[in-house]
Amino acid sequence: MDVTGWSRDLSVEVGGRGVVSHAGTAAVRVLADRTGLTTGLSRALARRGFMPVHDRGRVLADTAVLIADGGRVLSDLAVLRDQAELFGPVASDPTLWRTLDAVGEPQRRKIARERATTREYVWSLIQRRHGQIPPSRVADRDLGKTVVIRLDGSLVIAHSDKQLAAGTYKGTFGHHPLLATCDNTGESLALLLRKGSAGSNTTADHLEVLDAAIAQIPAKHRRDLLITVDGAGASHGLVQHITTLNAKPGRRVHYSIGWELGARERTAIGRIPTTAWHTVLDHHGDPRPLDKAGVVELTALLRQHPDGDQLENWPADLRIICRREKPHPGAQLSLFEEADGWRYQLFATNTPASSSTSRNTVQFLEARHRPHARVEDHIRCGKQTGLGHLPSTNIDINQAWCLAATIAIDLLAWLRLLCLDGPLAKAEPKTLRYRLLHTAARIVRGQRKRTLKIPETWPWADLLAACLRAALALPPPTR
Repeated sequence: MDVTGWSRDLSVEVGGRGVVSHAGTAAVRVLADRTGLTTGLSRALARRGFMPVHDRGRVLADTAVLIADGGRVLSDLAVLRDQAELFGPVASDPTLWRTLDAVGEPQRRKIARERATTREYVWSLIQRRHGQIPPSRVADRDLGKTVVIRLDGSLVIAHSDKQLAAGTYKGTFGHHPLLATCDNTGESLALLLRKGSAGSNTTADHLEVLDAAIAQIPAKHRRDLLITVDGAGASHGLVQHITTLNAKPGRRVHYSIGWELGARERTAIGRIPTTAWHTVLDHHGDPRPLDKAGVVELTALLRQHPDGDQLENWPADLRIICRREKPHPGAQLSLFEEADGWRYQLFATNTPASSSTSRNTVQFLEARHRPHARVEDHIRCGKQTGLGHLPSTNIDINQAWCLAATIAIDLLAWLRLLCLDGPLAKAEPKTLRYRLLHTAARIVRGQRKRTLKIPETWPWADLLAACLRAALALPPPTR
C-alpha cells in the first residue's frame, strides 16, 4: 500500500478568485451587528467633533470577532482585513492600536452600559428561541430561574516585561485577573485585570467584579441569584455584601462559598455522631455509599459551642456544610485528615433549610456547590479566547484587549444559543473554530448580491449554512 502517494500529482499556484477562508466567522460578525452590539460600541466610543475613517465601535467589534476566531495578537486582524470581498473594509493594525489605546476608564463604563443593554435584548431572543434562559444544571435536576454567577481568579503568564506583571503565588510571573461568568449561558459578565501579586481573597476586588457582573444581568432576572466562590475567594466582606443584597425587597441573592477547615471546624467534626452523616449525590443524582462519601451540617455545633457561638461575627443566616470523602491514592491530606482517613471540604451558604422541598437539604446544597468547578472550564475556554495572552506591554492596551476578549466570549455564547443546535450548541471554542468558523467557501456574485457557497463535501456544511441564515435572520433591536 502506497501511503504517501496522495501528494504525487499535487501542484500549487496562486490565482484563485472568489475564495475566502474563515467564512464561518461571518456569522459571529453578523451576530455582533444584528444584536445591536456594534452600534452600542460606536455610541460608547464616539467623540464629539471627531470622525475617524474607521468607526471605533466597528473596530472594537472586529477585535472581538478576531479573538472569537482564535486571534492572539493585534496583527491577526489581517485575517478579516485581507478578505474584503466577504468582510468589507477593516481597520489597519495602527488604527486598531489607536482604538484600543482610546478605551480608558470612562469608555469602559459606557461600554459596560451598552453591553448590558445588548445583553437584555439577546436574553429576550434566547427566551423566544428556547422558552427560557438555560437553567444551571445540578446533579439530576436544574436550578430553574436562578441565575448563577461564578467568581474565580486565574493566572496569565507573562513572557516579557508588561505593566502590572509581577510574581504570582505559584512562583510564576504575570497577571492575576478576577472573572465573573454566568453559568446559565456561558457569558463573561465582568473581568478585573490585576497585578500578578494580587490576593486571591481581596474583598474590594471581589465586590467590584460582583457588582459589575450583577449590573450585566437584565433587571428582571436579578431577582433570583446564586453567587459561588471557592475557598480562596471567600471573605467576611463578601458574605456581608451579599447578605445586604439579599435583604432588598423582591430579591433573593444566595451564596455558596468555600470555607476553611480550621480548628473550630475540626473540633465540630469530631463531635459528629456516625449516624448524622447523609449520603452524597453523584452527578446523576444517585446516592453514593456512606462508606465512600458523606455530608453533614456543622452550623448547630458551631453556634452552640461550649465556649460560645463560634460564628457570632458572621450573619445569622450563614450555614456551614461539610462533605467528607475517601481520598484517591496519592491525595495530599492534612494531619487531621490522615488521622481518620477522610478528606474534608466545607462551604458556607445562606440558603435556609426547608422541610417542604428537597432542594434545600444538605445533600442538594452540597450537590449545588460542587458544580462551581465548572468555572475552571469557563476560564480554560476564556484563555482560548483572548485571555491567555496579553498582546502589549502597555496596561491600557491589555485592559482594552481583555474587554474585547470578554465580548468575544459573549459572541460565541450567543452563537451557540441563537444559531446552533445539537452537539455544536454545547461545543467549546476550539471545536467551533475547526468545524465552523475556519471553513473555506466561495463567494459568487449575481442579481446584485453575494452568495456564500460552502463546499457540500464539508461534513458540517449544512450546520454552517443554517448558522449563517439564523444570524442573518435575527431581528434588529428597536431603540
